[in-house]
Parts: sequence; C-alpha cells; structure tokens
Amino acid sequence: MTGRVLMVQGTASSVGKSILVSALCRIFKQDGLSVAPFKAQNMALNSFVTPEGGEIGRAQAVQADAAGLDPSVDMNPVLLKPEADATSQVIVHGRPLCTLSARDYYQSKLDLWPYVVQSLDRLRARHDLVVIEGAGSPAEINLKERDIVNMRVATYAQAPVLLAGDIDRGGIFAALLGTIELLEPAERALIGGFVVNKFRGDVTLLQPGLDFLEQRTGKPVLGVVPYLRDLGLAEEDSVALDRRVKQGPSPGLLDIAVVRLPHISNFDDFDPLDRGPSRVRYVSIREELGTPDLLIVPGTKSTIADLHFLRQTGLGDAIVALARRKVPVLGICGGYQIIGQRIEDPDGVESDQRAAEGLGLLPVRTTFAAEKTTHQMTGRILVRQGWLGEAHGELVRGYEIHMGQSRQEGADPALQVETRSGRQADHEDGAIAFDGRVGGTYVHGLFHNERITAAVQRYLARQRGISIDEHATGPTRDEAYDRLAQHVRDSLRMDRIYALLDLVPGQCSLPIQT
Repeated sequence: MTGRVLMVQGTASSVGKSILVSALCRIFKQDGLSVAPFKAQNMALNSFVTPEGGEIGRAQAVQADAAGLDPSVDMNPVLLKPEADATSQVIVHGRPLCTLSARDYYQSKLDLWPYVVQSLDRLRARHDLVVIEGAGSPAEINLKERDIVNMRVATYAQAPVLLAGDIDRGGIFAALLGTIELLEPAERALIGGFVVNKFRGDVTLLQPGLDFLEQRTGKPVLGVVPYLRDLGLAEEDSVALDRRVKQGPSPGLLDIAVVRLPHISNFDDFDPLDRGPSRVRYVSIREELGTPDLLIVPGTKSTIADLHFLRQTGLGDAIVALARRKVPVLGICGGYQIIGQRIEDPDGVESDQRAAEGLGLLPVRTTFAAEKTTHQMTGRILVRQGWLGEAHGELVRGYEIHMGQSRQEGADPALQVETRSGRQADHEDGAIAFDGRVGGTYVHGLFHNERITAAVQRYLARQRGISIDEHATGPTRDEAYDRLAQHVRDSLRMDRIYALLDLVPGQCSLPIQT
C-alpha cells in the first residue's frame, strides 16, 4: 500500500502551516484515516525526543500527537538547530550529523535528499495519508535550486498543495498571487487551492478579493480560517514570543518570569504555567525582572554565549540577587548549566571558549561532550523542601536533550530517573540548594506533569499568602486538538480537499492501520 499525500505550503514563514497540518491530522484521524505528519527539513530550537531517542522538530511531535501517533524521526528527517556563530547543527534521522555554516549547508543540502525520500516512502507505506508541511515559501528564487522541503517534495510525491497565506500580516493577495506567478508550470499545476489564514472581521468584505484571486489564477479558495486565540498547543519557534504582549505581573495571579535568552529553546516547557492561577512573562532586560514568584532560566542551544548575554545585560547579577532574597529559581537544561559554578568545553564542542564561570547558584560543574544525550524518561521527584518539595514522590514524564554532562558537588539531587528510552535506569538528575529554593534539572516537560505543576502553584501561592483555584486549568491536549480541528473543519471546504485526494469524506477506500 502507498498512502495518499496532501501538502500545506505557505507564502512565508509563520503563516500558520504547522497549526493547519495539526488540524488536518486531527480531522483525518477523526474521519477514520491512519494519518501521519511529515516535514522534510525543519529549522527550530524547540525540539522533541522520540521514543527511540531521536530528535525532531517540536511541531512534528505535536502533529503526531494530534494524529494519535508516537513521534518518529521519519516525520522530520532533517532538523537544523541554529547556534551562536551563524552555524547550525544538522540532525539527520534524529542524530547529529555535523555543524555547518549557512553557505556550506546550502551547498551540501541535496546530499540529504535520499534521507527525505526514504522517510516519506516509509510513512506512506505505513499510513493511509501523509500530510506534509512545507517551510517558508516555495517561491524563494535564490533557494529553489537546492530545495528539499517544498516543491521538490510535492513533485516527488505528486502531492496536491494547499497554499496558505496569513491575512493578519497584510498583503495576502499579492503574496498568494506572487507565489503562484513565481512557480514553474508543473509546480503551479500541483496547487490545489488557497487557504486564507488568521482572518478577523466580516468575511463578506473579503469576497471581492477572493473572487479576483480565483478568476486570475483558476485555483479555488478552499477556506478562510478565522483567527483562533488561546490554542493551548505548543508553538515551535521563538518568533512566537514576539507576538506576546509585554506586560508586568497580572494582579491576583502568580508571577512566573522566564529569562528570554537569545538562543532560548524548548520554551513550551512553561506553557502549563501560563494557565490557571499563574501567568508567564518573558524577560529580556534587567528592568523587566521585578520580583517574581518563580524565576526560570530556560534551555538554550548556545549555553556559553547566553551566559555572556546575562553578564553583559546585568541579568546575571539580578538573578543572583533575587536568589539571595529567597526568590525561587529554576534552571532547565542549558539554564541548569548556566546557574551552576563552571562550564568547561575542552574540545570546543559549543564554542571557541574552553571554560566559563557560571552564576554560582548551584554547586554543579558541566563538561561538554561531542555525543548528544537524547532520551524520553520517567522518574520521581526527590526534593522534600522548597517550591518543588510539595511534589515529593510524584511521577515525572519528560525528555532530555543536551550535549553536556553535569556533576554536582555536595547538593541534593532533584530527581531519581527510573527509565530512559524505555529501558530501566537508576541515576539521579539535577541539583537543589538554598534550602530547596534554587534547583536545576536536565528534564524538559517537567510542568507538563499536571500534579507537579499544581503542587508548585500551591507552594508559591502559600508563600504569597493568596488563595488559588486549583481546578482553573486549561484544556487537555485532546480537547485542544478537537477544538482546533472543529474550527478548521468549519472553515475549509473539506469535500473539495477530499476530492483532491480522490477520497470520499467519512468513507475511506484504503485499509485502516490498527
């Protein structure tokens, strides 16, 4: 069996392709199809670890979850993780391959095409339908010759393409029409129709433009998707943080401040803290810091460079001062390394600097190594005091992605790790100091464990002397996927999309995978 394919491309980056693919994966799953997501090449600092220990883009993990699947490296065969010196780590089939400059990667990109084909073919052999996400725009003239993620993929798979544009940023008709005009005739023939995304207002006022677009191109408009707030789903790139309004603490709510490092990664770790009785704000300068209820130094792809940023901006001194004033501080992954005593990089794995002094809040020393640690994990909270102490003994499900190994010198551990990549494990992770007020861990996804988040919020509320509604939580992931799917289903002409796939809605002609 070779599964059908459908592709979502965009007029630019951040037009909503990832969310549309997540919605379509959920819709097709609801309609009885075995559906999988796919993106040939992704560039993102938010990543995820598959059950087998491979690293892929966070968006493909979300899309797989929407489709009811475990994530697989085949869903994102090539992942680029930008680093501090205008280079990117190149990850192929879940494992680091090399680090290249933008120019060198462009020159060697076609060498990765066989990996793309292998992964897509494997997914099509296992599923009724593969929903493919493009990257950026398919009409970037300077990049098309070595494209491995947009029209080369669509042409190889002969995939009908939904071309999406973001009306919220303006100029959508020029963007859609210009993209079509810049495609080759064979590529243009693959465009199945247009999707207008993130619309606000009265759609009847948009109709003359939609009519013109259809008449000019001969392609149908397959839907106008209204702007949807508060999705409750992880966003992939730090550009999402630019769209968040800068604000101070919210009255009556717990104040969680996250340092916005220049190379911040996996910031979706903190999404569960941005619901219920607490709100998250991202801090870029010392003056924004204030006195939060919990201060978090997040993960980063460039630890030493971001440590220098903290020192240059004065944020590093401010973090230390807050810790000494008994404000709880948490470092995750690269943030854990930063708040330790010292970072050593003897082999130049991350930078030319061979060592750097950390902020000194934890008695921890980190040494970088060439081999990356990537695992899904389970464990238990060991802490008995401070902001994490109320979660003592709770089960933790999360994942690790880090190049360094840290050794603590006299601190108490934060977690007991019980499994890694599905295998039994028996080691301690992280460190706790200052009577439980300062802690660090390599585990991402800590706050996606609801009982741990609730315990932390209870402790912080008690310290503030405020009462909280522990039941005021956001939607579950399944509820969020179903809400998104219904929103998009109501907005798209799904009958026309099924026709592009030569399928009848609700009546699958392919054998269902179980």
